[in-house]
Amino acid sequence: MSLDGFIADEDGGIDFLSAVESPGEDYGYSQFISHVDTVIMGRKTYDKVLSFGIDFPHAGKKCYVWSQSRIGKDKNVDYVQGDLTGLLSSIRSTPGKDIFIDGGATLVHALMEKNLIDQYIISVIPVMLGSGIPLFRSGRPAEKLHLIQSLSYPKGLVQLWYDNIP
Repeated sequence: MSLDGFIADEDGGIDFLSAVESPGEDYGYSQFISHVDTVIMGRKTYDKVLSFGIDFPHAGKKCYVWSQSRIGKDKNVDYVQGDLTGLLSSIRSTPGKDIFIDGGATLVHALMEKNLIDQYIISVIPVMLGSGIPLFRSGRPAEKLHLIQSLSYPKGLVQLWYDNIP
């Protein structure tokens, strides 16, 4: 997110992310994703990923897209609707690796409303957008978090790792 809390500009653009691009630097993504076997994305985030014209980055993992308008599946994902509590309970009841919530703001809000996020890893980009799509919407329950790690990188990106304290 931008330093002022936005994950996209008013039009959904994410060009600001290029401010921290650095050849060969993945900001720990490769290591992180190796511990994940399930990805849940919002429909707008999924559509944005597809718009990049690259191979689907989560191929080989079980992927769900939370959507109010799509049902069924496509070659990359299964579409799910409604309350995510049952889906998360089902995933967590079977052996496996971690679950990655890959945005966006509507999905994050729905999960926060039910206190379904165990850990937050937030990468802060040293850019102030002034307005846009906020990562965290108002109208959700308060949460207590415990900082477990913070990392800073030469291009100014800062990663904050928090555990949710039940």
